[in-house]
Amino acid sequence: MSIEQGLEALDAYSRIVVGVAERLLPSVASLRVRGSRGEGTGSGVVFTSDGFLLTSAHVIASGAGSAAFNDGTESPFDVVGADRLSDLAVLRVRGPSPPPAELGDADRLRIGQLVVALGNPLGLSGSVTAGVVSGLGRSLPARSGRTIRLIDDVIQTDAALNPGNSGGALSDSFGRVVGVNTAVAGFGLGLAVPINQTTRRILADLMSAGRVRRAWLGVGGAPAPLPPAVAERLDRRDGLRVSEVVPGSPAGRAGLYVGDMIVTAGGRPVARAQDLQRLMLGDAVGARFPITVLRRGAFVDVVATLDELSG
Repeated sequence: MSIEQGLEALDAYSRIVVGVAERLLPSVASLRVRGSRGEGTGSGVVFTSDGFLLTSAHVIASGAGSAAFNDGTESPFDVVGADRLSDLAVLRVRGPSPPPAELGDADRLRIGQLVVALGNPLGLSGSVTAGVVSGLGRSLPARSGRTIRLIDDVIQTDAALNPGNSGGALSDSFGRVVGVNTAVAGFGLGLAVPINQTTRRILADLMSAGRVRRAWLGVGGAPAPLPPAVAERLDRRDGLRVSEVVPGSPAGRAGLYVGDMIVTAGGRPVARAQDLQRLMLGDAVGARFPITVLRRGAFVDVVATLDELSG
């Protein structure tokens, strides 16, 4: 590559990052959060025209603070709802807000794709860093009370993230928000909760009810290879082998046993615990939940009635 070609490539890269920054920075807020241990900072993103902000649940633990925007305006915010098991929260500012950012679809991301992180690291408002998608399908543990689950399909990026970036936007090259920056995993490694169909359902629940209802099946398991004939028939390699059934749980009442291999649930393929978690939102509570397992070489169908997960 010649120097001229290199400069052209750099200019194209720069144009993309500048375009994303110009489009999104007005919609990114610097959050100042007051708590018993003093004041903390974080980031948020306006995602509706009537002043709703998306951020990380751990940013607004105390529930009081203000949002400052790139145009110099600042308004107090109210916490509409927070969900610690997805590390997502929705706020609403009491004053005027800038135009909303467009939410994208992280399920379309590919490793190596350019992404831009926008937020307020270390209290430096309006900061922009760029990098690539370093990995997809990562898992991030989250806790609410005694309940622990994995946030699945987390985005890994090498775009620089620092304390204060949490709750800020991870954008694709078109300026669409595809992730919410949530953690700094180590030097040169950042993580973001994806914006996808599951996230949108969580945000809708938070906006309408202030909380997320989740169903509970009551099994533990791990991916395991299917027998070759079954794998060929189903056109996939793995199922979820049940290693634990909680006594009295919906799974126990339905007749699931340790050693069963779950292949479908709710009409969807299952190979990981996260595949089940995705099906446990909202209207799944109290619903009849068909499950197909492989037991002693034969397919067995059971139906569970899902209980609500308590905090």
